[in-house]
Amino acid sequence: MNIYLPIAEMSVNVFLFLGMGGAVGFLSGLFGIGGGFLMTPLLIFSGVPAAVAVGTEAAQIVASSVSGAVAQWRRNNVDIKMGTVLLAGGLVGSLLGVEAVKLLRQIGQFELFVALAYVTFLGVIGVLMLMESINAMHKARSGKPVSVKRPGQHIWMHKMPFKMRFHRSKLYISAIPPIAIGMVVGLLGAIMGVGGGFIMVPAMIYLLRVPTNVVVGTSLFQIVFVTAFTTILHATENKTVDVVLAVLLMIGGVVGAQFGAAAGQKLQGEQLRFLLAGLVLLVCIRIGWGLVATPADEYSISGVVGGRL
Repeated sequence: MNIYLPIAEMSVNVFLFLGMGGAVGFLSGLFGIGGGFLMTPLLIFSGVPAAVAVGTEAAQIVASSVSGAVAQWRRNNVDIKMGTVLLAGGLVGSLLGVEAVKLLRQIGQFELFVALAYVTFLGVIGVLMLMESINAMHKARSGKPVSVKRPGQHIWMHKMPFKMRFHRSKLYISAIPPIAIGMVVGLLGAIMGVGGGFIMVPAMIYLLRVPTNVVVGTSLFQIVFVTAFTTILHATENKTVDVVLAVLLMIGGVVGAQFGAAAGQKLQGEQLRFLLAGLVLLVCIRIGWGLVATPADEYSISGVVGGRL
């Protein structure tokens, strides 16, 4: 059964996009990510214009993240105070990111910039996470203690002002690093159409040293509010949010996130990081191949889609 998308200006199969939303929602609940780093490329590969994919995916991430966040809240895996500090930086970053999207569309370089951003960030983060998770699993099999904490892990943070105590995460650090991380995630989220979990989760684990089980819920908590704000900005400023497409993705995402959260409880922290790293690298390779491979149609003529330039 097909349905017409008014903003994307194309007809799509309803069940295909419901399935895509469900699969990404499952990953959201499993890894504590918004899933946009996977869904946005999938939408683009399906023929949805890049600007519409970015704007609409932000709306879908809100729904799937709410579902996942509620499930994590029930398990007491959310650090509200840490999430609020991350959110403060995320809102500022989102505002800057939406303005950057407008500028890139005006100069006609938005699609290229998005592809390069995905390859760069997914490649670096995926390799680092893969190396660390393999090392952690090797230690676990050899009987050595596995921990992401290291001696002197907060020396540089203790030298910074505005210290705060985060009881749920068992941390006493400056609020500046979480705000900075939130700002970067908000900026990239608005430009790349992602919740930022693929950056937020590793940053909280390896930089802030937040316990893995708390990272998942706290990441989703922050993603909900930042992506909601980003969606409103994209809809009002860039006119690139396709409500029909967003609803299809939301329905699948809400259901999938519940199953993902349950599945995540059965895996250890290093196993979750290994699986996430592998998924990140697969998406990176696919997007990178699209940049260097010869297109089927070397020349194409298409109108402006998803709002004015």
